[in-house]
Amino acid sequence: MSRIGNKAILVPAGVTVSVAEGNLVTVKGPKGELSFQFNSELEINVEATQVVVKRPNDTKEMKTFHGTTRALLHNMVVGVSEGFKKTLEINGVGYRAALQGNTLVVSAGYSHTVDMPIPAGIKVELPKNTQIVISGIDKQAVGQFAAEIREIRKPEPYKGKGIKYDYEHIRRKEGKTAKK
Repeated sequence: MSRIGNKAILVPAGVTVSVAEGNLVTVKGPKGELSFQFNSELEINVEATQVVVKRPNDTKEMKTFHGTTRALLHNMVVGVSEGFKKTLEINGVGYRAALQGNTLVVSAGYSHTVDMPIPAGIKVELPKNTQIVISGIDKQAVGQFAAEIREIRKPEPYKGKGIKYDYEHIRRKEGKTAKK
């Protein structure tokens, strides 16, 4: 039994979930609207304050679709009601970020700056020039953009320089020692 798939999704006040033909689910809320086409073999039932996903049989493929569909639906409901946020920290001398219009400009120790266009539906804030806050209603888009920014300069274990998530802990290594 899929333990995740069997859980009902509670729909908060102010959020509406509608299922069209072919399992095209649209979720509307105070922060925006998300749509996604799910597998048409699954049964998605919208009740007053909850959404229930049911599968037609117990094949391995249906079990995986069942749990994944429920998780994606839950992320859509949370996204339009609360939103998602990721925070990145930049460590290193001269490493910083700036916003220029709809572009994030990152200076991370290269001979040039790295310009990253901000995707639609993503909001980027810079509380400090060494801190980047990415927010939006689509969990996948927020996580993907944060991963792309981190990829510019991954944190290294000797001095801790680079771009890391705020919750991430960098295990430090000791450098080479001189032989006596």
